[in-house]
Amino acid sequence: MNVLFNSVNKINSLTAAAPDRIKNLQTEDLEYKISPQKWSKKEILGHLCDSAVNNLSRFVRAQFEAEPFAVVSYAQDEWVSVNHYNEMDTVELLNYWVTLNKQIVRIISNMPESKLSVKIEPANAAFREDTADKSLLWLIEDYVVHMDYHLKQIID
Repeated sequence: MNVLFNSVNKINSLTAAAPDRIKNLQTEDLEYKISPQKWSKKEILGHLCDSAVNNLSRFVRAQFEAEPFAVVSYAQDEWVSVNHYNEMDTVELLNYWVTLNKQIVRIISNMPESKLSVKIEPANAAFREDTADKSLLWLIEDYVVHMDYHLKQIID
């Protein structure tokens, strides 16, 4: 399955390269917020941790819960706020993000091919509507696209 293979390789590539690039950024740049309502670069990285936590749960549960698998959204701003990522040590935050993604790679690499076609659907209106008629494989690929997008916001 090329899409899954590419997703695994992309996660491995990003988690190998991004930490050194992020560690080279100045703390002031990582913690700077253009407004109280906008996330700093560290908070964006924290959001990626929250995304990993939520998607790890989805990737596990979709393999044994009823189909279609109900994808529940989460309160992203509140998760970032409650976790206080801007005050967290950068190396600790990076290690957390890498560890979560290593587990995601472990889960999706060992997923039976039959589970990749599990249908997903949004469980509430707050979740993106474009999940209609999508599969677990699509959700995995979307996770990687989302990660890449936010890493570019941090590094570029």
